[in-house]
Amino acid sequence: MADQRITSLDVARMAGVSQSAVSRVFSGASASAATIAKVRAAAEQLGYRPNAMARAMKSGKSRIIGLLVAYLENQFYPIALERLSRALQARGYHILIFMVPNASDQIESTVQELLDYQVDGIVTASVSMSFGLTERCASSGIPVVMFNRGQDGSGLSTVTSDNLGGGRKVAEFLIAGGHTRIAHIMGWQGSSTGRDRAFGFRQGLAAAGLAPLVEVDGMYAREDAAKATRAMMERPDPPDAIFVGNDHMAFAVMDVLRSELGLRVPQDVSVVGYDDVPLAAWPAYDLTSLRQPLNRMVEATVDTLLGQIEHPKRPTQKIEIAGPLIVRGSARIPEGWTS
Repeated sequence: MADQRITSLDVARMAGVSQSAVSRVFSGASASAATIAKVRAAAEQLGYRPNAMARAMKSGKSRIIGLLVAYLENQFYPIALERLSRALQARGYHILIFMVPNASDQIESTVQELLDYQVDGIVTASVSMSFGLTERCASSGIPVVMFNRGQDGSGLSTVTSDNLGGGRKVAEFLIAGGHTRIAHIMGWQGSSTGRDRAFGFRQGLAAAGLAPLVEVDGMYAREDAAKATRAMMERPDPPDAIFVGNDHMAFAVMDVLRSELGLRVPQDVSVVGYDDVPLAAWPAYDLTSLRQPLNRMVEATVDTLLGQIEHPKRPTQKIEIAGPLIVRGSARIPEGWTS
């Protein structure tokens, strides 16, 4: 039968069971152990593989989740994708990944492509959704959860770390370390995460009667962060501490300070990042960073999305999860400091 498509009817005939029994075995429905064994053996001998898309058309569920992600250069996102995939697979789902740059006109066509695949839900990782796209997903009955990004007025569920609180924690830590000239290389200000971290940082400084020495939008890009660092350190009053909007940029800041400018970290300049990606713990950087509680964020995202798939009228949620400041050697540690 090598020259023709093997069907469930062929399997049923070889196994000596009904076609519906074959369907029950491969759908996970109730079937006796003997039936399962006969069907599996026949399928293996014939080289039969069930058609997942055909089953989806019959059930109305594809068991596929679409995932839109803006970029993967930041080490945070490949790890997040892996954990989201594993968590969804454990619940019987798979993910279909599409890359969509921030502020890109590709978002609309990509969302339409996901809808064409009949995905059961969508997770956007640091990707904004227009009102029109939100409405299109809602009218198609496709729930959307925003991961590591909020969007006021979207009506979508969001899961983020407590970015406001995180920014305040960093400010309090640097002030306790005796810093007074504190700069901030912000995350992209077109994103809620970048804005919230910056706002919380300002709040923390203001509580001590301080303001940022200088603020620059680093666009979540290494090159922009490096350029901002060079400009800051050329000032007549250079910063004695820099809070960087994510670790991806913070590594570039440390490289410029040490390799290009010959400065010591933290003796000359303290550096604090945000995310606490694995590279932050490497001895080459030993970066103090506000940890995003990734496992809890992934769990909340999966629970929220699947809850909305199973219960379409379930209200959307805004979930913010606080993370700890992980203190290492890139910033001056205040005497007696406890996290």
